[in-house]
Amino acid sequence: MDILLIGGLWLNGSVWDRVASALEPLGHRPVPLTLPGQGDGSVSATLDDQLATVLAAVDAAPGRPMVVGHSAACTLAWLAADRRPERLAKVALIGGFPTADGQPYADFFEVSDGVMTFPGWGPFEGPDAADLDDEARREFAAAAISVPAGVAKGMVRLSDERRFDVPVVVVCPEFTPEQAQECISDGDAPELARAKHVDFADIDSGHWPMVTQPAELARILASAADAA
Repeated sequence: MDILLIGGLWLNGSVWDRVASALEPLGHRPVPLTLPGQGDGSVSATLDDQLATVLAAVDAAPGRPMVVGHSAACTLAWLAADRRPERLAKVALIGGFPTADGQPYADFFEVSDGVMTFPGWGPFEGPDAADLDDEARREFAAAAISVPAGVAKGMVRLSDERRFDVPVVVVCPEFTPEQAQECISDGDAPELARAKHVDFADIDSGHWPMVTQPAELARILASAADAA
């Protein structure tokens, strides 16, 4: 099965290199995506541009792929389910939940000069970054790509209720499956509250398991794809 891999804010497709290498021997075809505005040099990219890239990869897949979104890109993966519900085998969400209809995609940090830069490690102290050593933090910060305002502030539009039929697996890094279920029950993830098939997978990592636990993340994704 094709497994489309979408990184969150400040990341390009190369962040998935080690996950992709581990997925191939497990019988799947990894397709890491580099999004407009996050690795192609464009500062004018929009959320629609990023979604178009994801949908093009879905349409190019020989069968029904699994779309994997990390962090903010959980919303991009869910937007793919909204636009192509009949084409997806499953959606995997790593370390996040989809943004609801009518809300901004990722308006989390200050935008300056048209971009949202990596804010440093202050906002991520604690479970998010606990498994990143000093070298890993320096490498991440040095490679971080400022996200265009047109992406971060783009409005999420969801319209096809068939998205709720697409199976979902929530991969839980810095939080537990129990905490994820509680968030859904408390109304903090309204899209998942309406999804008909939601499973949970635990991984012992911080917010970036593709960096710190690539082999285990690949195993979880392969298992989810196999189950689809």
